[in-house]
Amino acid sequence: MTDTPTSEAEGILASTDETAIQDTIVRSLRTAIGRIDMDELRYLEQQLLAHIAVLYPAADAATDKLWRGSIAWYTRRATLDNIRRQVEQGLGGGPLAAQVQVSALARDCQWLLTQHREG
Repeated sequence: MTDTPTSEAEGILASTDETAIQDTIVRSLRTAIGRIDMDELRYLEQQLLAHIAVLYPAADAATDKLWRGSIAWYTRRATLDNIRRQVEQGLGGGPLAAQVQVSALARDCQWLLTQHREG
């Protein structure tokens, strides 16, 4: 993830349509049904990575404001660390691995979007 200042990330998100992010998430989760299309999975991965790159810095900054050592801080930090590792994974070696990765990124993106909305 980048060290983008929170205000810049919030400005980017303000110009980003939350509905479009949600639509990408829904579309990504639907890939688990039916035939696997690698081109679509690659496209969705790129979309999700872009959305995560916008949403992550604000969630990270909000987590840093919590008391370190609290259950809330630890839970959020663990989730953010898992998202960071997931982003670095790539699509994997085959169609099923790619489908699982896109679904995982979609769930991560949903969590970040929820944090933003509650923020």
